[in-house]
Amino acid sequence: MTFSFSIPVIQLLMLISVRLVAFLTLAPPFSYRAFPGTVRMMLALGVALAVYSSGGFTAVSYETGPFIAALVLEVVVGAVLGFLVFLVFTAVTVAGAFLDQMGGFAMASAFDPLNLTQNTPMGRFFQMTALALLFATNGHHVILGGIIKTFRAIPIATGLPFDVIGKMATTQLSQMFVAAVQIAGPLLVVLLLADVGLGLLTRVAPALNAFAMGFPLKIYLTLALGALTYLTLPNVVDTLLSNTMHSVFGGL
Repeated sequence: MTFSFSIPVIQLLMLISVRLVAFLTLAPPFSYRAFPGTVRMMLALGVALAVYSSGGFTAVSYETGPFIAALVLEVVVGAVLGFLVFLVFTAVTVAGAFLDQMGGFAMASAFDPLNLTQNTPMGRFFQMTALALLFATNGHHVILGGIIKTFRAIPIATGLPFDVIGKMATTQLSQMFVAAVQIAGPLLVVLLLADVGLGLLTRVAPALNAFAMGFPLKIYLTLALGALTYLTLPNVVDTLLSNTMHSVFGGL
């Protein structure tokens, strides 16, 4: 039994796989540390085989230098696209961090093993909920479908234009902050009004020490009204996913 290998085809598969690995390393839900690196690489290789089998690719034999340059270029393309997707879904975590900051839970921040960063309780809770919702609604299929479409819009070893990268990054950053404020905004206003009310009560009755009562009051408001904010997360995740597909992949 003999096996024959085509060097141009192997190089093409490597280039496709490298873009996918870089994307999956940064894009949620695949970027979380709960996904082993081996699983990510096997998933990238499987998707690369499916993408190559779909046709439309021309296998070109590269010399060593140009091939390494093409690999680096594909890493950059995949990393940029993955980071842009990551920016949008960070809005859910940022919204939870806003609530923790105003509600008094920020002091309980701890190490987040999923992102290898410090995170607050509500931020972690919102983040894990968004992750579960992505899988429950097959959002991970939509994200994979988006990165697969980029192989038609951005051919192998061509790179991303700088003007496109700048426009996408600006759009995603603005969407992240807007979405975070929209998610946590109503409760933030309530907590701010609670602070104002406690301040007025302290002016009227200084001996009452109203701010000592403010900690349990703000915790109660955060937990009670935060539950209403939590109920909006399914629609929020669906909207963020739609915006991601339109802004990142639809703009290519």
